[in-house]
Amino acid sequence: MEEQSIRMPTNGTAARTPRPKPHYLRMPAEGEGGVFTQSWFPVALASEVVPGQILGVNFLDGKIVVFRAPDGTVRAMSAYCPHVGADLSVGKIVDGRVQCAFHHWEYDADGFCVKTGIGDPPPKSACLFLFPVRERFGIIWVFNGEEPLFELPTLPYADDELVMQAYRFGQTLHCDPWVFAANTPDMQHLKVVHKIKFAMEEPHDQVQWHDWGFDFEYRGLHQGDVPVDNHSGIRGTSIFYRWGLYDGFWRCNVTGFGLPRPGEHTVYSCSIVVKGPKSAEQLENVLAISRRTVGEDKDILDTIHYRQGLLTKADKSLGRFLNYLRKFPRAHPSAGFIN
Repeated sequence: MEEQSIRMPTNGTAARTPRPKPHYLRMPAEGEGGVFTQSWFPVALASEVVPGQILGVNFLDGKIVVFRAPDGTVRAMSAYCPHVGADLSVGKIVDGRVQCAFHHWEYDADGFCVKTGIGDPPPKSACLFLFPVRERFGIIWVFNGEEPLFELPTLPYADDELVMQAYRFGQTLHCDPWVFAANTPDMQHLKVVHKIKFAMEEPHDQVQWHDWGFDFEYRGLHQGDVPVDNHSGIRGTSIFYRWGLYDGFWRCNVTGFGLPRPGEHTVYSCSIVVKGPKSAEQLENVLAISRRTVGEDKDILDTIHYRQGLLTKADKSLGRFLNYLRKFPRAHPSAGFIN
């Protein structure tokens, strides 16, 4: 009989093996120190921004209004009137301007007050914060900053060659947007949760880093041993994209992680296929895969306490991404306007 390795103290109970102290590096949270990563964040589906109406949206640590200017382009501005702080989302559009419901001050498409309800001249400093905004992939994207540091991904096909459908995942997840983005360089996660079998041992050497994220290509098998040949990447801290062949046809997903408040995010995604006789069937397939993938992640992300702990060699790309996040530009130029 083998000798027991557990030391028995005099009282007859087994001694506990000493536990080393937990080792981890804390990740900076969105909103920590009053600043947020300077990335593009989805705030609404394009179909929700109806001409002549104002949409109020929680963003960063405050609120913004989203609406269409007279030329049809989307504007995103701080939601609170600089007069006495009324919420402009309960106002209305009058002659292409945002009219405050409280005292009927009106703001033009650039966010400047051009009229007061009582007729007093507008104070020269009466203005709203105007965010950079893009309408792309059926989604409205807002940049945290005065000028964007980078643009949204460019696809290898022209829009008129594609069929797209955008949707928003119904559940708000209780972690910052970058946590979802960190799944893409997490090769262990891709293997064990999403059942991807890479053609190579680990595609770390395929990851091409740039100032605003990374791209990598891989071949292998997806769930059900479906052959895939993918180009994937992360842009900023809140945009995931993937395109390539799936079971012989080209498919794409562009997914954004919104930031309605610190410690939470919402998922917006656009599924895309090339126009053709089977595009409707293929698009339904891609939508189902996208929803399945988010579903596989939702409970993990809704409960995670993310921190960089004991990484292994399989975490080479993940570790580099976490360092990238720590150095990523952070700011909050709209502070004071949106809250």
